[in-house]
Amino acid sequence: MAESRAERKARRALIETAEGSEETNSSKKSKSSKAAKIKSTKSKAKTKRSDSRRDGDKAPQTRSKRPHNDSVPSSHKAVDPKSPCSIMKACGGCTALNRPYKKQLAAKQAAMEELFAALCERESISVNPIRGMGVTLGDPGKYPAPRGFRHKAATPFAPGKEGAVRCGFFERGTHRIVAVPECPVEAPGARQILNGIAREAERLHIPAFNEDKHLGLLRYAVVRCSWRTDQIMVTLVTAQRDLPHAQEFFEAVAALDPHIVTVAQNINGRPGNAILGEETRIVYGAECMRDQLLGCEFDISPTAFYQTNPQQTELLYQLAIDGMDLRQDDVLMDAYCGSGTIGLCAAKEAQNKGIGIMLLGVERNPAGIADARRNAELNGLTRSAWFMADDATDYILDAADNNERIDVLSIDPPRAGSTPEFLEAACALKPRRITYISCNPVTQERDLHQLLDGGYRLLKITPVDMFPHTDHTETVAVLERR
Repeated sequence: MAESRAERKARRALIETAEGSEETNSSKKSKSSKAAKIKSTKSKAKTKRSDSRRDGDKAPQTRSKRPHNDSVPSSHKAVDPKSPCSIMKACGGCTALNRPYKKQLAAKQAAMEELFAALCERESISVNPIRGMGVTLGDPGKYPAPRGFRHKAATPFAPGKEGAVRCGFFERGTHRIVAVPECPVEAPGARQILNGIAREAERLHIPAFNEDKHLGLLRYAVVRCSWRTDQIMVTLVTAQRDLPHAQEFFEAVAALDPHIVTVAQNINGRPGNAILGEETRIVYGAECMRDQLLGCEFDISPTAFYQTNPQQTELLYQLAIDGMDLRQDDVLMDAYCGSGTIGLCAAKEAQNKGIGIMLLGVERNPAGIADARRNAELNGLTRSAWFMADDATDYILDAADNNERIDVLSIDPPRAGSTPEFLEAACALKPRRITYISCNPVTQERDLHQLLDGGYRLLKITPVDMFPHTDHTETVAVLERR
């Protein structure tokens, strides 16, 4: 399908943001050389993997015996001693790591203003200043250099020479693994745990998975570090359930850090790039990891969605909650609710203000709904919160057919955005307020036009920098029924 004008403009702006990590002397270059560079960068941007997608980290620093450095040689892995990351050029995950944070935020602000220009003109509003980590664009004084904000870290595994187990990041645009001794944007200790898993697998002769030959056992590992509770959860993804020396391996993984409370095994024997399979079992410790957001307690199971940057998540959610303008006896529908985090934070804040509401959460993933129900109990909201495992579009279509009452609608869809059917049904239900959190502003811009055509006006739109040093921006839009 051809790109719309808005999509093309946004893509160009986001690419320019990624390219801005180096201050170049462009005046000395020929026009043909510059054009070739832009063309090459655009080609790479199409294949770049998205995050998936932390200042004040509480996770402990973990000691490791030695870094796991057995990786495929690469001509791109030149180490720059002045760089904040020794593998920055090979990894390609943080394209703007060398760029001052104020300039990063300014570039993202410009991209969002260009993307939402038509909407803002239509509604006679402006895009709010982007909210960065510890700073809002336009604030005076020195800007921070965010580090350690990703509380979720992952690695693929691949076989090396003589039974070695390699781990790290895929080199940008390839499936060649680059070893990662440490990562400046991950929670302290997370990468050491991942490297330790590779060492223990190698010691116990558990072979890494060869994605070309579809042989081997250990495919991926995912580490989640809580923000406020010092708990860590590890998920091991294997090609089959049975492993040699399985119990010894699981116990060795749990011993890598004293704050690991859960080790889970996910079985994924299917070909392809999907990390997780359908079967997950707990092989050590508790069923869930616990964390806190906006004063609420949350249990997070191995496969349920939970935001990667919790510090900015609190900011993101608070912007949405403030936009809800909840009133006594409101019915709040939290669509694409995951573990129930947004809706429960909103309901708890309303309860603390003496405002009683009913929360209705809808999520396709049954693991997320199980977490949401448990989280409602943790936060004393079982009498006023209901969660259903259902497709959000299917549910809201039924709700519209039955003329159900929804006073406030909260939307936090995946990168593809919502569906025309969902948005049409949402307009038919006529909620007083709609808050729309997006991890992909391009699809949000498309969806907002449909909501405006369906009887809503856009009150505000605020960008949030969830992932500094990348071209990724999240946005919160607040709409009101005309």
